[in-house]
Amino acid sequence: MTTGDGVTLWVPGPLRSACGGATELAISAPTVRGALAEIERRHPALYRGVCDETGAVRRHVNLFVNSSHVRDLKGLDTTLAPGDVVAIIPAVSGG
Repeated sequence: MTTGDGVTLWVPGPLRSACGGATELAISAPTVRGALAEIERRHPALYRGVCDETGAVRRHVNLFVNSSHVRDLKGLDTTLAPGDVVAIIPAVSGG
């Protein structure tokens, strides 16, 4: 699902149950921080899977805008434009 005037939020498998099983959500927000605020309002359980109780992104969660990690951009203040894809990518570990 690509939104014409908004942003697409890609939800990884482990977090899909927190938003009714959706793989993608259409959101409208000017920044990554704004997108997280919208997710907190619309899907609080998904928000809790991404952010901790202080509102910081959890250590094991990575956020990408298109193909760039937000930490390589402007963090949560990264500007979003119509057609952007924000991806929630949980860290993978194991042996």
